[in-house]
This record gives sequence, C-alpha cells and structure tokens, in this order.
Amino acid sequence: MTDSNRSAHEQAVTETGFALQRVPEALSTATTIDEMKAQFSRLQMLSRTQPINDWGTRTTQLDNLEVMLSDNQESFAKSISADFGYRSQSETQFAELFPSFTGISHAKKHGKKWMKAHRAPISALYMPAHNEIQPQPLGVVGIMVPWNYPLFLAIGPMIDAITAGNRIMVKMSEAAPQFAQTFADAIARYFSPDMICVVLGEVEIAAAFSELPFDHLLYTGSTAVGKKVMAAAAPNLTPVTLELGGKSPVIVLDDVNLESVVNRVMMGKTLNAGQTCIAPDYVLIQRQYHDQFIQLAKEWMTKHYPDIEENPDYSRIINGEQFKRVKGYLDALTGGEVHALTTVEPNIETRLMPPVIVSEPAPDSDLMQNEIFAPILPLIHYETLDDAIYFVNSRPRPLALYVFSDNYSSIENVRNNTVSGGLCINEVLIHVAQHDLPFGGVGDSGTGAYHGKAGFERLSHMKPVFVQTKLNGLNLLLPPYGGLFKKAMALFLK
Repeated sequence: MTDSNRSAHEQAVTETGFALQRVPEALSTATTIDEMKAQFSRLQMLSRTQPINDWGTRTTQLDNLEVMLSDNQESFAKSISADFGYRSQSETQFAELFPSFTGISHAKKHGKKWMKAHRAPISALYMPAHNEIQPQPLGVVGIMVPWNYPLFLAIGPMIDAITAGNRIMVKMSEAAPQFAQTFADAIARYFSPDMICVVLGEVEIAAAFSELPFDHLLYTGSTAVGKKVMAAAAPNLTPVTLELGGKSPVIVLDDVNLESVVNRVMMGKTLNAGQTCIAPDYVLIQRQYHDQFIQLAKEWMTKHYPDIEENPDYSRIINGEQFKRVKGYLDALTGGEVHALTTVEPNIETRLMPPVIVSEPAPDSDLMQNEIFAPILPLIHYETLDDAIYFVNSRPRPLALYVFSDNYSSIENVRNNTVSGGLCINEVLIHVAQHDLPFGGVGDSGTGAYHGKAGFERLSHMKPVFVQTKLNGLNLLLPPYGGLFKKAMALFLK
C-alpha cells in the first residue's frame, strides 16, 4: 500500500468509526473462536472502508477461483475420497468440479451486466423522474458447508458472493476434515486473507460462526441444524439462506416407459451412495408396477455397478455414525419388504451400503419420516394421481419433486397443485446444474435461493434509487392545499 493510499485508507477508517489499533492481523485460516472473530472483524472493517464496486476486482477473484480448482483437482478428489473411506473420483468430477467450473464461466460471462444499475418502471404520475435499481455488495458473507458435496457446496456460494462483490468466510464441515484442510491450504495460496478466510473446527466453532453478525449467512445441511442456525443469526438480524434437503418424492404415472424411469431414478439414488440432498427419497407408483420396477432396478445395478464391492464408481457412507443411522432404518422396519438389488450385505467396516428397495414401508416409520440420505428407495403405491398429490402435500414441502409422465395434463396437474423447492419433469437432479434457474427450498426444505443471477441478487443489496428532474410537478402539491390539490386528489382517489 502506498503512503497516499495508506493515508486515504486511514482517513476512511477514522470516518467510519473503526479504530486503527483494533484492526487484527489477516488470517487465511482460522482454527479457534478468537481467530475467527478477529478475522471477521477485519473483513467487516474492510467491507465498510473498501467496498468492492468494480468488476475488475471481482473477475480477478473468479479467475483465481478457476485456477485454484484447475490446479488442485486431484488433491481435492483424493482428500474427499479419504474422508468418505472411498469416494469415486469420477463422481467428484461430475457432481462437484464440473458444476463449479461451469458456474464460474457463467458468472464471468454475465456478472458485469448484473452489477450495473438498471432502470426500473415508473408510474406516469411521477415522470419525467425515473427509477433505478443499483446492486451493491452486502459486505461479509458467511458460508457453512456440508460434508456430502464439500467442494461444490463451498464453491457454488462463493461464486455468487464474489460476483456480488463480497468478502467471504467459509466454515468447512468437521465431518470431512481432510478435504477441509486441503481446501483451506489451497485458499491460502490463491487468495488474500482480506478476501477469503476458511474456518476449521468442531461443532462449537460452527455454532459460534453462525452467531457472527454477517451481512448474509448461507447454510446447507439438515433441517434440524438449519433451525439452530436461523435462531443464532436472529439476534443480529442476519439474513439467511438455508438449503435443507428433505424427502424429495418421485411420482411415476402409468403412461411412461418404466425402464426409462428406473434408469433416471437409480442414477439419482446411487450417485454418492444416495448422500445427496435432492436424491429421489421415495417413489409413488401404482402397485401393479412394483415388481417390474424392482426387477428393472436389479438389472440396472448389474449393468452399471457390477461387482459393487470392488467397483471404482460406487462411493461409501461418510462415517460410522451415518452408517449406523441408515442401517437402523432397515433394522427397525415393522412393515414393508426389503428387496436387495445385489448379493452384497452392508459392511460397517468398509461403510459399503448396497442399494435396496423397500416396498410399502409404514408411513410412520423412521424411513418415511426422516430424510434417508442413503441408497435406500421406498416404493409407495397410489390409486389415482390426486392420491399421489395429496400424499406429497400432506408432508413437509420437499427440496425437489420429480414427475415422470408423457401426458401434458397430468404433468400440469402435478406442476400446479404441488409446492416444492424445484421440479424436474422426466428427470432427476439436473435442475441443480442449471445456472439460469434459482436453486433453493421452501418451508422445511429451506428458505431463499441462489445460483447464477438469483444468487448474485440474493447476496447483493438491490438498492432502489429515485432520480428526480429539475422540472417536475410535485411542487404543485405542496401546502397550502388549494383548489389544484383538491382537484388532483379527486382524480386520484376515485
């Protein structure tokens, strides 16, 4: 920093009330609550005194993010796999690296346009004045990353935060410690600590992180923890975006090719061993198709995951605690029939959980009450489409809903009479990779949406601006209120 710049900076700090002697040392990685709070104070001060209003700085940070991803693909994939006990490198490429790279490209292509002030409509009553909307950086954005897709669910929000001109603090999941450390080390090499700080640590640090007075806090994880995050943010009036998952249903109508349905549903259920917030959670299908669905699923597994124990494409459950939780759902079943799709048994030592289908589990079972987050697929029968819609609507609103049909009116019936975070027609999962669609939940599955322009606006202050002209008629409406005023009010207040 030059002397002139330093002087201007010191003046700005003084004018905004930040004391220079309180500016903490910059940290790329924080591992204690005190370090985390100190780095937050620094980033908050910088966001107030040096807001990032130019596109050049933002695109440089996006370039850095892209280079970091490119240079560290292998180390990121290896550390994620180590945390999982084994995670398919191909799945990491497809589900984490690919959408991260395309998200950066999309932001670099459109971000300069998004950040420009733009005209908004104005009533003819106020012309020739005009309205504008001016996007501005919020300041410091906090991002709380889950363990299931620890790369993409860190990078995705970071893309939006950077494009909107914010500084960032990222709390990595304690359940994926090797990747968290690898990611923190990479961020330290490619970014200034005045831009991004990675926070590492256990649950108590995560709780303290959610209590910081961020300008926006984005959390991805379970509904139960999401409620705690929102409660922790409330005293600071910190706005939150919560991506919470939930039980995402599949509605299958009898006019579609069942083999095609099984192909898409099983892809979505086996990716990352089912540990995906928008994975198909259960299938609503007419009873006469249950046996055919199960047989087709077995054939699909034989084709796509032969020798599942040694298959390099099939991932493991993240840890023993999650494995026991999922196995417990099966052990506690009092209704329904379990159909193995392979000859392999669950193995807690290797955390291999082979896919199974459960036909007609009890509606009040743990399997049907909780998000499964594993390769277990319940089949539930319905009689009419209205019954299926009622079943979905009688439960908490899901993060995603999938409908398979070739009938336009049936699709419209589902589309118009259900509420979900997102909807896929004759597909699963892929809506999350559409950068021109907002991604988010509703009700128990979350609040707020991001990705692409929606994420840019979510992490910006969209400031309304009214621009008055020298010549305008508003002075005619000032007191004393005479005949002209009364005529105007008589006209407007019909």
